[in-house]
Amino acid sequence: MKCPSCGYTESKVTDSRPDDMSIRRRRECLGCHFRFTTFETVEVLPILVVKKNGSKELFDRNKILAGLIKSTYKRPVTSEQLEELVKSIESELSASMKGEVSSGEIGSMVMDRLEKLDEVSYVRFASVYREFKDIDTFLQAINKLRGSR
Repeated sequence: MKCPSCGYTESKVTDSRPDDMSIRRRRECLGCHFRFTTFETVEVLPILVVKKNGSKELFDRNKILAGLIKSTYKRPVTSEQLEELVKSIESELSASMKGEVSSGEIGSMVMDRLEKLDEVSYVRFASVYREFKDIDTFLQAINKLRGSR
């Protein structure tokens, strides 16, 4: 790490503290004893979402969270549970090291987790995600839930 004061390349770490998505390090230059702070972050590859129509956009966790908030409205699901659900999806996508993922894959990941969390919210989410056209497809989803119990 190059000292911002004198340019010397050797420094020692005097303090390290984890931040949200980084590590804050307090350093001291071994040349001039100037103290400075650096932040170390993990380089994350951007994830592109391929939509049904073929267009691509950057992954946005807030879109998933917004859909989950709508589907869990007035249900016994906490915001911490929703945040954990979104975080687990985000972690799985990052760990897969794929540069692109289809919106269908993300939707399936949400559905799998939401089914375990709250069945009513699952049906609400599924009705929008799977674009239920009539009552029969709605009933099929409910019957599938009943069968998996």
